[in-house]
Amino acid sequence: MDPITVTIENAKSALGIGHTTIYRLINEGALKTVKIGRRTLIKTDSIRALVDEAA
Repeated sequence: MDPITVTIENAKSALGIGHTTIYRLINEGALKTVKIGRRTLIKTDSIRALVDEAA
């Protein structure tokens, strides 16, 4: 089963972008997040959508 969420650190690595850019994308709504306890996780479908838009 593929993960449906990833940590911010894993998303940064997967996209090859930095801390500031990932948070800008989250604030712009380009990356969808879910909060579980104190952890903020990024939905993998929003990562794929972002990459598909850029292609």
